[in-house]
Amino acid sequence: KEASALRIEYKNSEGFIAIYYPDFFVKTDEKTVYIIETKGREEENDKLKFERLQMWCKDVNGRQSKVVYKALYIKQEEWEKDRLKNFDEVVRVFDKK
Repeated sequence: KEASALRIEYKNSEGFIAIYYPDFFVKTDEKTVYIIETKGREEENDKLKFERLQMWCKDVNGRQSKVVYKALYIKQEEWEKDRLKNFDEVVRVFDKK
């Protein structure tokens, strides 16, 4: 059975409704899922997409308690600075709430 992708609508920089699909999902345990957006060169809409993803997580977490969804934004230039050994280190470096 094919898994359906998470599709998130957001208002882009031109004021139109647009759609994007997050890059990765990491399930760290039975109750925690990180939704990860990665970026090389940042564009104008990237911040808007991530803000919407953060709001999506907050909304979903407020409606249920089975799984906690957390948004994580990883910039390529910061990623290349560190030699991260595991996902816990990734969260420590990039989880800037």
